[in-house]
Amino acid sequence: MKYQFFVYIMASPSGTLYIGMTNNLTRRVQEHKSSEIDGFSKKYGCTKLIYFEETQYVYNALSREKELKKWNRKKKEELIKTLNPHWNDLAIELFN
Repeated sequence: MKYQFFVYIMASPSGTLYIGMTNNLTRRVQEHKSSEIDGFSKKYGCTKLIYFEETQYVYNALSREKELKKWNRKKKEELIKTLNPHWNDLAIELFN
């Protein structure tokens, strides 16, 4: 059986970034968009999926999430621009 884990970045309209990890990207993004779960992303309105990576192993996803959270803002922005230079909401393309 092949497993899927995702490290992702959500953004608010003002540009606040939230980095997370999940085994179901569609479900998790919908939770962010509907503000179902209290916490940082709900408080700051991080509802736009702007970056994600996929890996087969949970350990790799957890390690990558921790790594990205330690990066400074500029480095995070550079990473986002490699996949999504205009910060479009990737959920629109992926889930529709």
